Amino acid sequence: MAPRKLGIPLAVVMGAGLAFTLFPIFWLVMTAIKPPIDWNASPAVWLPSCPTFINFLTLFDPDAIREYGVGGVSQSATAAVFGSILASVASTCISVCIGLFSAIGISRYSKGSRSTPLVILSGRMFPPAAIAVPFVIIFSTVSLIDSYVGLIAVYVAVTLPFSTWMLKSFVDDLPREIEEAAMLDGMTRVKAHLTVTIPLIKGGLFSTTMLVFILNWSEFMFALVLSYSNISTIPVQLSKYVTATAGTLYGVQAALAVLAMLPLVAGGFLIQGHLARGMTFGAIKQ
Repeated sequence: MAPRKLGIPLAVVMGAGLAFTLFPIFWLVMTAIKPPIDWNASPAVWLPSCPTFINFLTLFDPDAIREYGVGGVSQSATAAVFGSILASVASTCISVCIGLFSAIGISRYSKGSRSTPLVILSGRMFPPAAIAVPFVIIFSTVSLIDSYVGLIAVYVAVTLPFSTWMLKSFVDDLPREIEEAAMLDGMTRVKAHLTVTIPLIKGGLFSTTMLVFILNWSEFMFALVLSYSNISTIPVQLSKYVTATAGTLYGVQAALAVLAMLPLVAGGFLIQGHLARGMTFGAIKQ
């Protein structure tokens, strides 16, 4: 069947929706390369006449922007970038690894009661603000407050239900007979899962990893309440660019936001073929 042509009304609606979606990104990028004089210009400056990278330099050299007569920032963003990379990568790897074997256990061996998947998912039903304070109290007692170990542990705890449920849907879609055939050839159960099951669901594994990474990379609430002076992340650092002396450093905020978007955009393009499938959570059975 020949593909349907896109009608004019639908094209207009899609174009308007696309413009509405992309405008914040356009404005963010433009603000990131504007000199300070254009941040609050009236009327607004849509395209900077003198694009500059001073906002990006200020992230790692807090005094770089002073040549424009604007107060510098209190600290470099280097620690925040390092903290986000460390916490997000480590917690994503741990969450996906545990979630993968949990998903295989639930799907293939029916470990636990029939309500076990729902109990696991209930961990995502609480708003972050409701469980942030208990985490602070517990971690203060065991000396994990203001540490990357504590932050990674929290990230794993809040994303593990998501990774388990999502990976379970992919394992459910894989016929058991494939693994049984591998075991008939002499493989153990563990080796069959490692050499057959996991490679066959690699699309779902990649999409789950990316989505869990996005959740960890952009998380703000737990990073804010669990960090003081020893650790920092990009979302927390973004909130610090509002000061009593310098006002709101729009350009510096935008520059850091652009840097924060880059790994997410790049990763999204790399796995876009699997991303839509991953978001269905196995609702469509083959």
